Amino acid sequence: MQKVHRIALGLLAAAAIATASDVVQLKKDTFDDFVKANDLVLAEFFAPWCGHCKALAPEYEEAATTLKEKNIKLAKIDCTEETELCQQHGVEGYPTLKVFRGLDNVGPYKGQRKAGAITSYMIKQSLPAVSDVTKDTLEEFKKADKVVIVAYVDAADKASSEAFSAVAEKLRDDYPFGVSTDAALAEAEGVKAPAVVVYKDFDEGKSVFTERFEAEAIQKFAKTAATPLIGEIGPETYSDYMSAGLPLAYIFAETAEERKEISEKLKPIAEAQRGIVNFGTIDAKAYGAHAGNLNLKTDKFPAFAIQETAKNQKFPFDQEKEITLEAIKTFVDDFVAGKVEPSIKSEPIPEKQEGPVTVVVAKSYNDIVLDDTKDVLIEFYAPWCGHCKSLAPKYDELASLYAKSEFKDKVVIAKVDATANDVPDEIQGFPTIKLYPAGAKNEPVTYSGSRTVDDLIKFVAENGKYKASVSEEAEEPSAAPAASEEASSAEPAAETKEAAKEADHDEL
Repeated sequence: MQKVHRIALGLLAAAAIATASDVVQLKKDTFDDFVKANDLVLAEFFAPWCGHCKALAPEYEEAATTLKEKNIKLAKIDCTEETELCQQHGVEGYPTLKVFRGLDNVGPYKGQRKAGAITSYMIKQSLPAVSDVTKDTLEEFKKADKVVIVAYVDAADKASSEAFSAVAEKLRDDYPFGVSTDAALAEAEGVKAPAVVVYKDFDEGKSVFTERFEAEAIQKFAKTAATPLIGEIGPETYSDYMSAGLPLAYIFAETAEERKEISEKLKPIAEAQRGIVNFGTIDAKAYGAHAGNLNLKTDKFPAFAIQETAKNQKFPFDQEKEITLEAIKTFVDDFVAGKVEPSIKSEPIPEKQEGPVTVVVAKSYNDIVLDDTKDVLIEFYAPWCGHCKSLAPKYDELASLYAKSEFKDKVVIAKVDATANDVPDEIQGFPTIKLYPAGAKNEPVTYSGSRTVDDLIKFVAENGKYKASVSEEAEEPSAAPAASEEASSAEPAAETKEAAKEADHDEL
């Protein structure tokens, strides 16, 4: 019996070790004290049923273990149990991640949801915007991340230091920044003050900036030098490319060998267009469906396309043609010169509008949505999206109310099937609702409230030019809060439609 007892205790101990977590689960009565007691905390607000939360869990655990030795704490809050705490912190989707430096200094987590990205982001958050670097600490500082940026300046050169600090403050979430006033160290690194060196673990290893020290020029150089000449496009890098502000050229191929071969072939083009067009390879076996988003065939590889990310325009290279250096060079040069027309996928323009909601297609988008005389509320939907179907009767009611009101010629309630029509917006999930106010079409406002008729009316009234408010004809049943499972950043690898429908915000 004693032996059995010992075995049982051993199994319990093993189970305890197996379930031990470096992520601290917080509740309303422990949250404030925990945040006050730790200088830096990353908190995840989640729901147990949330698919994206489940996918994040092992990555979050791994990051917590890695960051433990650096005294950076990771915590989680179950919003199905701690409703009041989650509402207090403005949680509207799952998972929501926030960075806490005390209770009064809170910001959104802006990194990717992978262990390495979480670790990298939080280490950067733990550093000052600019760290002092010496001959004894430089080599260690270079290992802080895949890309680190160091300025070498004279101690008396305040103007250069201030320009560099301004860039560091702006990009501190992206890269660790360091500064050295040691002239001998600068010389050992092959530069003379003032200079900026981008150290990286890819391509040529480092890039040097020695031009005039102006914040805008340094920032442009840093972002260009920190981007791989021909990188890999996938879930961990996609949003970085989308936010880079440059067109993105995709090289689709099904094998690593083929991607490498084509990359080497097109390398001279990427070098010539550095800072103008970003280039990346994408695994056509894993993410071939993304080719369809670029108006390419999804069963014919290798393939090449350019996306103008700012306008979400697509420029597919003819898949019947061979990918050669000469052909792609001509295509890219013509694109940069504005000689290539974007490929536009569009349903036919409706012969007449049926129903209260105005149907928009790609070919009518500019005429309707960008009509500068009208406030236009538009829903970007997908035919398979369950939440779009649930919204439909409310959205019809909303459109009917405005159609019968004094604002019928000033407010348009519209919808577009974003799976069948190219739209200039980068849509991250369905349904997405945006208001394009009259006179401010370049400043659309994204709706994030509860999907009730009353709340949508308030949104139009508060954000539209005409402050158009209408009254509901009958009281609407109360709706659930808007807290939803967030769509991922329109990654090339989206979830299946069936899985997406479990969320309150369906995946692309």
